[in-house]
Amino acid sequence: MKNKILIVDDEILIRESLHADLVHAGYDVGSADSGEEALLKIEQEDYDLIITDLVMDNMSGIELLEKIKENDAELPSIIITGFAKLESAVEALRLGATDYLTKPYNLEELLLRIKNCLENQELKRKIRLYEDILPICCDCSKIRDDEDREPGTGKWLTVEQYFHYKMDLKPSHSFCPDCTQKRLEEIENWKNK
Repeated sequence: MKNKILIVDDEILIRESLHADLVHAGYDVGSADSGEEALLKIEQEDYDLIITDLVMDNMSGIELLEKIKENDAELPSIIITGFAKLESAVEALRLGATDYLTKPYNLEELLLRIKNCLENQELKRKIRLYEDILPICCDCSKIRDDEDREPGTGKWLTVEQYFHYKMDLKPSHSFCPDCTQKRLEEIENWKNK
């Protein structure tokens, strides 16, 4: 499946040439000529990456980035600008831009940065997936508590300990119907020996 990229630039020549370059590189590409149009498109479709100009009428790339991050803090973005000021680069990165590039951009460099952004995003998705998994021992059913620790290095707790310390529950021991039946059969077999 192709990664979907949204290009936001109020200069038609740059927007259309970048669109053509990215389609040729194998991406599914949408485009918007303003921050307002970009926000509408983002509401209607899912994108894997936003590439936006820094200086645009009505809404700057940084303002667009702020609005995007309000709804999707994880959406990667690259800011492209012809005004290479250190302050604007720092501000863009501080607001969560994944990368920053000056115009005129080198296509090979841009494609490499796009590839890196998308790979990093995929890595983050995988990490989140694994963070949501609760490790339970197949043999003794202990649970590994990795909270506030490097994943895989947590302390192994019994189910009772986990419930007590993590959920502030006080477990009480009992038998489920299946185990009750199994125990009764074991007692009966022992009596008949």
